[in-house]
Amino acid sequence: MIKRDLDNCYFRVCRDGKWENVCFSDLSDFEREKAVKEWSADALFRLACVLADQIRVIGDRFDIYGG
Repeated sequence: MIKRDLDNCYFRVCRDGKWENVCFSDLSDFEREKAVKEWSADALFRLACVLADQIRVIGDRFDIYGG
């Protein structure tokens, strides 16, 4: 998987025996679930807001539209 570092929400994960700081959007499904499994609804909401803000920034910067 290519590390793109797009969302600025970093998590510390061990890959191939080495610890790395990896953006949420660059985590595997397993790593994502492990990272937020025990988070409160408020913490998940804040993460969703940060991710939404980053999607907006990327869309604005590259003039991207969905649909």
